[in-house]
Amino acid sequence: MGETRNSNARITYSNSQDNWLLKTLQYMKSDPEILEELINHDVAIVEGDIIMSSDRNAVVNKWPELDGHVSVPYRISSDIVKKTHDILSAMKMVSEHTCVSFHSRTTEPNYMYFKNGKGCASHVGCIGGAQPLFIGPACMMGNICHEILHALGFHHEHTRMDREKYITIIPHNIMEGMEKNFGVKNGNTFQLPYDLTSILHYGSDFFSATGLPTIVATKNEPAMGQRTHMTKLDIQRVHNLYNCD
Repeated sequence: MGETRNSNARITYSNSQDNWLLKTLQYMKSDPEILEELINHDVAIVEGDIIMSSDRNAVVNKWPELDGHVSVPYRISSDIVKKTHDILSAMKMVSEHTCVSFHSRTTEPNYMYFKNGKGCASHVGCIGGAQPLFIGPACMMGNICHEILHALGFHHEHTRMDREKYITIIPHNIMEGMEKNFGVKNGNTFQLPYDLTSILHYGSDFFSATGLPTIVATKNEPAMGQRTHMTKLDIQRVHNLYNCD
């Protein structure tokens, strides 16, 4: 009798592991920005791709300006040289429309350090030193631009305090334990409108346990969660934070 119960438990556990593997494989293709939290348990990560600071009192800092311009040093780890084109293209998405540019690091103590990861992840704002941006195999240009914007100081759009007018969170579709990733944060919106199409907005199925939406927009917006371009509002946020005007 005990052996039967144990066998059933092993089967249930095995099925659970198989389902988790299938979901992980799915996210490797569709939503690589949440993989780092799902797989990497050596780093404290929230909202799928935001690396927690070890200093609870840390304040989000901008990268330094010089004569109204910001040039952020970067380094690309030798183990992800195949991602160089995607990384440079992501930087261009930011630099071609703003006063923020990027240059290869020489001796600067603070710089963005693109390194190998399971998914895509970054700190929010400049934290100092060799600041890691994890870039996994499935992280494409748009995903990397998303992480660069985090590193420049921007949070996810869906965590804005005024989001209830624009989206509805569906708790029963969210993976168990991941509900925390759908909270709200009190932050500077620069009085800009909520942007469903922001490159910093979650997609409708992020952290879905059922395959059904975890976020539903109040008005139909098929481009919610797009990772192809920075919107006009994304660009304006960078202008406002870094005084580009």
